[in-house]
Amino acid sequence: MDHTSLRVFAAVAREGSLSRAAQRLHLTQPALSLQLKALQARLGVRLFERTPRGMRLTPDGAALLPLADRVLAAQREFDGAAQRLRQQVRGELAIGTILDPEFTRLGAFLRELVETAPHVQTTLRQGMSGEVLQRLDAGEHDVGYYLGDPNADRAAPGRYRVRTLTAFTYRVLAPAGWGPQVQGRGWAELAALPWIETPPESAHHRLLRRTLEPLGLRVRRVALVDQEASMLDLVRSGVGLSLVRDAVAIREAQARGLVVADRVALDCVLSFVSLADRAREPAVAAAWSALERVWGREAGPGGEPG
Repeated sequence: MDHTSLRVFAAVAREGSLSRAAQRLHLTQPALSLQLKALQARLGVRLFERTPRGMRLTPDGAALLPLADRVLAAQREFDGAAQRLRQQVRGELAIGTILDPEFTRLGAFLRELVETAPHVQTTLRQGMSGEVLQRLDAGEHDVGYYLGDPNADRAAPGRYRVRTLTAFTYRVLAPAGWGPQVQGRGWAELAALPWIETPPESAHHRLLRRTLEPLGLRVRRVALVDQEASMLDLVRSGVGLSLVRDAVAIREAQARGLVVADRVALDCVLSFVSLADRAREPAVAAAWSALERVWGREAGPGGEPG
């Protein structure tokens, strides 16, 4: 059934006049009369009777009016739902993740994103900070977490939209019993000890290089790993030193007797990034909005890397 005919029926019933109903619906009176006649012919019942004061519902018309109202309300609800669906963000979002999910608040971020943009399909890809930027540049990631300021690290001011989430400190962690070798020692003495290094794409590598190269130093590498769990296991096994997040270093010192160097530390920040020229794309913008709701407007205190 043409819902225009039902709207004509309901309008005439409430206005009690063909002319007023035509004005309300922005129709000519002849067009409205044709719609009403066609509806009555289709239904096989008289809906109105003419009176000196206008149009009055017949008993049949009065019985059908509530049903017509329900049909028109259902149509409005249907149209509204369709409009909301058209306005909802859709698409796919590839997220570069680092570190452990608790530190980056990844679970809370994804929950907020799913609730506010349910039609965005997310893909998570774990890696190191440098890999996140490489994949952003290649279009393989849409957003991601990073340790540091990518605009400064890449000497590309304005290339990335960056939000600093939290600051934290890296500490040098040594095997149990290495207190005499590391306590009270500076970078020159520590660099000469065995080290568990990470690939160039990692924040560990970037921070150590930035600190040691001006001093003319390089660490003595005995192993190369790209997973924090593997680094910790090697330190626990007595293989060598490694950079770890402050919270992890304290936990390992208390639980396993590992040694934290007391003279050196490296500051870092956890950031959320995307390419600046893609920040307004609907799915990317939805990710930024979800991030702001989880982390707030200002960076929080404390933290760790990845």
